[in-house]
Amino acid sequence: MYSKLQKRTHTLLQPAKFGDSKSRSFDNLLHGLIFLNLIAVTLDSVPSLRAGYSVYFDYFEIFSVVVFSADFLARLWTAPLEYTKKQKSSFTARLKYILSFGGIIDLLSILPFYLQALFPGADLRVLRALRLLRVLKLSSYNSALNDLSQAILEERKSFYAALYIFLVVFVVASSLIYYAEHQVHPTAFSSIPDAMYWALITLTTVGYGDITPVTAMGKMIAALAAISGVIVMALLTGIVATSFAAHMNQKKLFFEAQVREALKDGKIDSDEHRFLDELRRHFGMSKQQAEKLIKEVRDNNS
Repeated sequence: MYSKLQKRTHTLLQPAKFGDSKSRSFDNLLHGLIFLNLIAVTLDSVPSLRAGYSVYFDYFEIFSVVVFSADFLARLWTAPLEYTKKQKSSFTARLKYILSFGGIIDLLSILPFYLQALFPGADLRVLRALRLLRVLKLSSYNSALNDLSQAILEERKSFYAALYIFLVVFVVASSLIYYAEHQVHPTAFSSIPDAMYWALITLTTVGYGDITPVTAMGKMIAALAAISGVIVMALLTGIVATSFAAHMNQKKLFFEAQVREALKDGKIDSDEHRFLDELRRHFGMSKQQAEKLIKEVRDNNS
């Protein structure tokens, strides 16, 4: 049903599987191009650099758009391999990709260039900032981001409960501060939705200080809101940190199990060493961490 080239292209476009060095090399090249784009977009905003090196910036942008456009079209071509199980046709599978988070990011990363080409006289400078969204293309490749999202997913009930508490405190604080400060601060606290800005800044402990309560009741509400914000934010942070640590510990245990398997004969040969090193990089572990674990397993076995 699908050609060999289409299947291989799909494999290359996905995050590299364990042991696929060619796919990993392709991922690294794409990562490098994305980082160079971030640097180029940032430096392009400096007037003196833009005036002196505009030609180089433009050439690099054209090259990047060609690569990212080819990447988008290739993902569109291979989308049925990823979505056909859930969709009834290739068209709906490709539409599913376009409407997915990754598809939207892929499209937005090239859209500003084509819009400026189609409407050269229009002032579309604000769209150039959308090129920075290319960094989000890394989210599908970065194992750390995947680990974090997986950690949140595993503790979603606790996470949702903490978010619910934050929402309740947020609405209550906004309402109370509105009734307490509306008469003396008719501009800043003209309505409860306007008061939500102050509540959000206070609960997240940012505290810009641009809007401050002046009544005794308002100050009391602000103090309680600040304390509640610290507690809720600490709760959210604790849930994510604990789950993330547990998720990383599972990887550590799996790596230890593979080391024990390799040390059954008392030594680690070259093939086993390459396997463990590839596994280490796949899990995002440092060489020091891996060597320490291997040493601990060796000491326990001796």
